[in-house]
Amino acid sequence: MTDEVFTGNFTQQEPIDEAAIAVAVAVLRSGRLHRYNVAAGEIGETAALELEFAAFTGARYCLAVASGGYAMGCALRAAGVGPGDRVLTNAFTLAPVPGAIAALGAEPVFVEVTEDLVIDLQDLEAKAKTAGARVLLLSHMRGHICDMDRLMEIATAAGLLVIEDCAHTMGASWRGVASGRHGAVGCYSTQTYKHMNSGEGGLIVSDDPVLMAKMILLSGSYMLYPRHAAAPPAEVFETLKYDTPNVSGRMDNLRAAILRPQIPTLPDRIFRWNGLYRALEAGLSATPGLRVIDRPQAEAFVGSSFQFLLPGWAGDRILALVTTCAARGVELKWFGAAEPVAFTSRHQSWRYVPAQPLPRTDAVLGGLLDLRLPLTFSEADAALIARIVDEEVRRAQP
Repeated sequence: MTDEVFTGNFTQQEPIDEAAIAVAVAVLRSGRLHRYNVAAGEIGETAALELEFAAFTGARYCLAVASGGYAMGCALRAAGVGPGDRVLTNAFTLAPVPGAIAALGAEPVFVEVTEDLVIDLQDLEAKAKTAGARVLLLSHMRGHICDMDRLMEIATAAGLLVIEDCAHTMGASWRGVASGRHGAVGCYSTQTYKHMNSGEGGLIVSDDPVLMAKMILLSGSYMLYPRHAAAPPAEVFETLKYDTPNVSGRMDNLRAAILRPQIPTLPDRIFRWNGLYRALEAGLSATPGLRVIDRPQAEAFVGSSFQFLLPGWAGDRILALVTTCAARGVELKWFGAAEPVAFTSRHQSWRYVPAQPLPRTDAVLGGLLDLRLPLTFSEADAALIARIVDEEVRRAQP
């Protein structure tokens, strides 16, 4: 019997909706692509996006920026992070997270990850007492949300300001509170592989008027901040505008026009992503030697990617599995590889950060495999992917 082969494309996203294309074309025809190039009294596409995303998340304020990485750097700078400061962050994340810290001359202090792929709260509590950090840049890596109630207890007790990296959790929540709304600032990405797609882009939400005013000024508002609709009142800016540098990273009206129609359809996309995720989960839950990640009841997640662990597997055995799955059309990314590949890397690859012993993280990443679930896949596709992975894992058993 011939082995089944998957023929889908793991990097093929859905096309941009016709409604978004029509608005984007109207912006192009207007010639008014810059966010501040608006007529008197007009709310441009970017300002409207900020109002709508603030309402979606329940935040008082919102700022649209050039990328998710810029969003994190802007939030850190507004929080006063600078050269020589230490910032706590996840050891399991993607390179833009420590990169945002290092770009300010600050030093990332990594916190271990658990086997459920969330930040180790015991290690966080210990390092919050000893690291000398004032800020935690918390990455909800690959959409896994930790016990946010306990995390905020630890942060409050230690005097840590929490900035959430929600690149993989737009639309997710913990006990009904939207991801990005526990900490002082929430940062989101609208890069092509995220939950809303404008190619590149970022969004920042906060209820703190001083932090948001600083971030608006930092993003390159010049003295045009009154043109922001989801912003603090003008008097907040008066005490900040002379002392806050312009580190331009604005979003433009074209990308905002593409994003606005995607907000009301996000719940439908989340439903479809979670259908794909559950199909994979069901197909791999009984695979010997493979551990599917537990998802707590308190977490309403967005299953736009899928991870599983192969505890105790040697590296050469995992590489062989990656190869055999690839031959059948299934692209697996391994976080335990010695060298970074495409978007996938781990803390040993970030040599601009002082080396730190992270034995639990190394053990977890050594057996961690990851795959994307674009919405161009069907649940039947997800079930086929699960069958292929299940068969190849069983064949690789010693």
